[in-house]
Amino acid sequence: MTHTPNEPDRRPTPGQELHDFEWSERDQDERGDAEVVPLDSRRRPRPVDDTDDEFFDHETVAVTDRVLGPPVDPSDEDAVPVVARTAQRRAPIIPAWLRTWQSIRAMIAWQARDAAYALGYHCVRSPKYLVKTLWYAIPGVFVSIGRLLHWATAEEGNWALRQYAADRNDPEMWLKLDRQRQRQSRWRWSVVLVLTVAALAGLLVFLVADLPDWARLGALVLAIPLLARAGRPADSPITDRVNEAPRYRKLTAELVRRALLHCGISGITQAVSKDPNAISFPQEIHRDGPGHLAIVDLPFGVEAAEVVARRGRLASAMRLPLDQVWPEPAAGHPGRLALWVGYEPASQMKQPPWPLLRDGQVDVFKPFPFATTPRMETVNAELVFRNWLVGGQPGSGKTFGLRLAVLAAALDPRAELRIYELKGVGDFKVLEPVCTEYGNGFDDETIARCAAMFAWLYKECERRSKRIAHYHALGKAPENKVTPELASLKGSGLHPLIVAVDEIQELFLHPQYGKEAGEVCEKVIKLGRALGVILLLGTQIPDKDSLPTGITRNVNTRYCMSVADQTANDMILGTSMYKQGYRATVFQPVMEAGWGILAGLGKPAARRSYYLDTNDADKVVARAKRLRGLAGTLPEPGTQAREDAPVFDVLADLAEVWPAGETAAWNEALCARLTELRPDVYAGWKSEQLTSALKPHGLRVGDIGRRIDGKPVTRRGIRLDDLTEAIAERNRQKRSG
Repeated sequence: MTHTPNEPDRRPTPGQELHDFEWSERDQDERGDAEVVPLDSRRRPRPVDDTDDEFFDHETVAVTDRVLGPPVDPSDEDAVPVVARTAQRRAPIIPAWLRTWQSIRAMIAWQARDAAYALGYHCVRSPKYLVKTLWYAIPGVFVSIGRLLHWATAEEGNWALRQYAADRNDPEMWLKLDRQRQRQSRWRWSVVLVLTVAALAGLLVFLVADLPDWARLGALVLAIPLLARAGRPADSPITDRVNEAPRYRKLTAELVRRALLHCGISGITQAVSKDPNAISFPQEIHRDGPGHLAIVDLPFGVEAAEVVARRGRLASAMRLPLDQVWPEPAAGHPGRLALWVGYEPASQMKQPPWPLLRDGQVDVFKPFPFATTPRMETVNAELVFRNWLVGGQPGSGKTFGLRLAVLAAALDPRAELRIYELKGVGDFKVLEPVCTEYGNGFDDETIARCAAMFAWLYKECERRSKRIAHYHALGKAPENKVTPELASLKGSGLHPLIVAVDEIQELFLHPQYGKEAGEVCEKVIKLGRALGVILLLGTQIPDKDSLPTGITRNVNTRYCMSVADQTANDMILGTSMYKQGYRATVFQPVMEAGWGILAGLGKPAARRSYYLDTNDADKVVARAKRLRGLAGTLPEPGTQAREDAPVFDVLADLAEVWPAGETAAWNEALCARLTELRPDVYAGWKSEQLTSALKPHGLRVGDIGRRIDGKPVTRRGIRLDDLTEAIAERNRQKRSG
């Protein structure tokens, strides 16, 4: 068979179906005399005897109808039992916003505030509305009469049909339609006549009869607004708009889809272009506190964290302020997004008071209210078995957030408090009456005391570890951790120990105590968690020098408030948290003080710590003093419950014990002399310990050679010139500082 050069070849290829296939009439063989045969005959099964069918082609293969089997992979919908599918589709009996009193109060409060604002707005303009109503009521009388007369004529009933008949020059049809109009008009004029008589009678009664004032006033209040509504122009409303835009844009599926498409996420754009239903909603959008919540299943392969990272674009696409749009990863799978949109920006919403402000007691082994979500829901925090790091730039509310956690701990009479604020402004001064140890300032003496406290904490961890081993042998510490029973047991020495240091960078950057304090602090964080020792650290300079990486890696509760850049953000929250969308850089200091990203207490999310001013904090401390007084744990004024680790100056002590006439000395000889000078400090020191103590001062320790009994002996030591230079350099730094 051949075909015309420009004709497409429509002959079937082996293995293809022949259903509905027809040969072109132009198809012919090389001689041009081929006969076109219907394919139905070709489809018949091959006869037993080839000679029975003169048209049978021995090269033809009989094609039978395909038999469709079940799908290889049944759909997930078919695999789920009917009962399970029904249960998944069931809506909750009680809506989410009605499940808690807090959500109900938030919704009612917002509605009441909105209604009160609108009412006040219109009340102020009521004289203006009265004048406009009276002004439009006069033409409203004539407009109403004209509309009534026009209705009585019944012109609107079949006017289009009559006009159509007139256009076609059909007088018979036009007259028939007009008679129908006249029949309708007769009873309408009767109605108009009755209404006219009733109106005149009512007007006469209103003017002549002795009616009570409330009846006359009621008639005017009812009639004048109706006449004004009829007489005012369509583009001139009597009342003013409360604002130019809607007070709240209700969250809808279409609005969410459009906003997600404008976030610039390629996975969403490509998926929606292929399937408009790639973005789905497993739950209906519903009211949730002072706003609406949408649970969104993003397209396959798109994580909710990608949307969280583009919160600014999302808010821009929704035409809403940034602090009114709060996306978070939802429970279920990484591609499920919880998008909450408030009735108003969070900066304009009043935060509820701290639940523990008026009454209540805290158990540090149990969660306590610490912050609120953008929905004004309470977020509980924990202290025991945790260490905290709170960071943020000045004005972010860092100190108040840290102080709130200490105030909560103060309401547990078992907890011992030790506080140092190295800023020197006295933000924690109100807590001094319930503190076993308190320091305020950034002078060398206060920093030395703070460093000594960390050295004492390390020894306290050693002591507590032995106590834990003792109680574990008795079966009272099954997991080798402090339990609430052991913390309450008098004489156990395992009561909760809360240590808070604000502006910790002042200690870690100190040339004399900083390095050693950082190393000791890291050890305390690692050891003290199970021993009831809790560190609460605050800083406004989160970098590798002011905040050692060993500390940030081991802290398990992080609260990053307003920071300036990505580096500071990830120093507090952890590596790659900025890329995952947890960005504290979006919060403005002062204006959004208290807002931050809280990590370590569930999924990281934006939270706002409760705000307590100094007067409120004083009330809480007064209640804490009463609780501690009843429990017998209130520290006595002017006393300190721990024996301070001795504060020493190793350079000055070396200069004092230096061998006379020697230009160099071995470490082991110097350690022996230091032990004689201060046995409570240097007892047990070896050459390695002296070397470590001299490193922060830049004093070089090298090999010192001598001859003993004629034999050369080399040991580690220092030279007098290097010691003198180190002391002089330190003195120059103090004078320049």
